[in-house]
Amino acid sequence: MRLDKFLKVSRLIKRRTVANEVSDTGRVFVNGNPAKPAKQIKEGDEIRIEYANRTVKARVLRVPLNNVSIQEASSLYEIIE
Repeated sequence: MRLDKFLKVSRLIKRRTVANEVSDTGRVFVNGNPAKPAKQIKEGDEIRIEYANRTVKARVLRVPLNNVSIQEASSLYEIIE
């Protein structure tokens, strides 16, 4: 699954267009490397998102095939820091 879609499906970022913008500006890292929106995400990857006033670091637990419900979204990742 693409990074931008995973961020939207997991609700780490609410909209895919916002996920694209954040990735394009170099504020999203996968396994420590800057990542573009088309980066393929797999289980075990660590995603770091740098917001203006905080940083969120999450580990991918599973990658869904399609969209998931709001209740299931938080089961796709675990917050590391």
